Amino acid sequence: MEMKPVINIEILRRPASVISSRDLKSHVEQEIHNIGKIETGTNLTQFSNKVLTDNVEVIQICELDGENNLHEKLADLKNEFYPNDVVCRYHVYRMNREGAQLECIDVGDSGEEDQPVAHHWILPSSDFHGLWESLVYDCGVKENLLSYMEATMLFSDCGVDTNIISWNRLVLLYGPPGTGKTSLCKALAHKLAIRTGSRYTHGQLVEINSHSLFSKYFSESGKLVVKMFDKIKELIEDNNSLVCVLIDEVESLTRARESSMSGSEPSDLIRAVNSVLTQIDQMRKYPNVMILTTSNITEAIDVAFLDRADIKQYIGLPSYHAIFIIYMSCIKELIRVNIILSSPEMDSLTFGRLSLDQGEKEENRNVQRLLAVSRLSEGLSGRMLRKIPFLTHALFVKARTVSLDVFISAMESAVIRQKQDTK
Repeated sequence: MEMKPVINIEILRRPASVISSRDLKSHVEQEIHNIGKIETGTNLTQFSNKVLTDNVEVIQICELDGENNLHEKLADLKNEFYPNDVVCRYHVYRMNREGAQLECIDVGDSGEEDQPVAHHWILPSSDFHGLWESLVYDCGVKENLLSYMEATMLFSDCGVDTNIISWNRLVLLYGPPGTGKTSLCKALAHKLAIRTGSRYTHGQLVEINSHSLFSKYFSESGKLVVKMFDKIKELIEDNNSLVCVLIDEVESLTRARESSMSGSEPSDLIRAVNSVLTQIDQMRKYPNVMILTTSNITEAIDVAFLDRADIKQYIGLPSYHAIFIIYMSCIKELIRVNIILSSPEMDSLTFGRLSLDQGEKEENRNVQRLLAVSRLSEGLSGRMLRKIPFLTHALFVKARTVSLDVFISAMESAVIRQKQDTK
C-alpha cells in the first residue's frame, strides 16, 4: 500500500486565544479541505471560519516531509496538493513576544560586576518568526537537521540504551563567516519548539558567547563555566521545557585549550575549557536538551570536541541556484510593500516553471536575467545577498517605486560594485 506524503501545517494562535488545540485543529482541517488545493510555502491569514478569524493569526503550509532537493523546488516553485492526497500534520503554537533576556553571573570576590554570559529566549519567539523560511541552502541542510532533532527525541522517548547506541545531542555547523550558521541554529531551535508543541509546553534557547566564559582573571574562568552550566541545568530540570543551548564561535574554546597546552596561557584556563567539555558530556543524559555549536575556523577545532558531535555539517557559500531563490524571496517582499511594481507576468513570482536540468529554458526573460545576476553573485555570503536589494534601491534606483525590469538591471550594478568594494 502506497503511503501518502506528510505535509506540515503550523498554526499560530492569537495572544487572547483560549480554544483547545484539539478543537482548533479540527477547524483548521475543515478550512483546509474547503480551500480544495493547498500550496507549500503559503501563509493563510484570511479565513471563512469565524472561529479561525478570532483565534488564529496565520496558518503556514510548510514543507513536505523529505522535501529537501533544491533542484526540485526550482523545477516546481508552487507545489500544489489536494488535502485528500496528503497526510496533514498540524502544529498549534503561541508566540512569545518578550525577546531576549540577558543572563549574568556573579564572578565572586574580584570586585568585578556581574559578567554577562548568555542571552535567553522563551520559544517559539517572535524574534525568530520567519527566519527558518528565509534561510536557503543547496543540499537539504535544514531538513536533515530537523530530522536529526526528531530522531533524537524518538530515541529518547523509546528509552534506547545509550551504551549500545550512542548519540550526544550535539551539532556542529562550520564554515566561512556570513553563511547563516548562527541564524540556522536559532531558527532550528524555534522550529523544533513549534514541532514538539504537543510534548513540551514551551522551548528555551540559551545563546552562550564562548568569549565570555574566560574572565580577565583567569582563575575565575572555571567558576564562570560551572555557574553558567548550573543555570542551564536548572532549566533542563523542567521536563515540560525543551532547552536548546547555542555555543557560538566554539573554536575560541579550542584556541584557548591549545594555547594553554603550549604554555602560553595560564593553566587555570585549560581547566575552564575542560570543564566546558565535561559539562557537555553530563548534559547528554537529559532527554530535553540539544546543544548547537558554530565555528568559522575548522582547523582550530580539536579532536576531543569533534568526537562529541553527532553531526558535523559544513555550511558554505550559496550556489547560484540558492542565490536565485534568495533573490526571488527579496523581490517578492518588495512587491508586497509596493516598492517593486507587480505585473501579471510574474504570477506571484513563480516566474513560470524552471527546469534546471533542461538548460533553464524559460519564456520569461526576467527569469533569465535574474539567473544571470545570481551567477554573477556567486562568492557572496548569504548575509551580503540579503543586503543587495537594499543597496540596489539605495544606490542605483533612488525612486519610491520601480518596475521589476529596471530593478533587476540595478541589482546587477549593485553586485558588481559590491564585488569591487571587497577586493
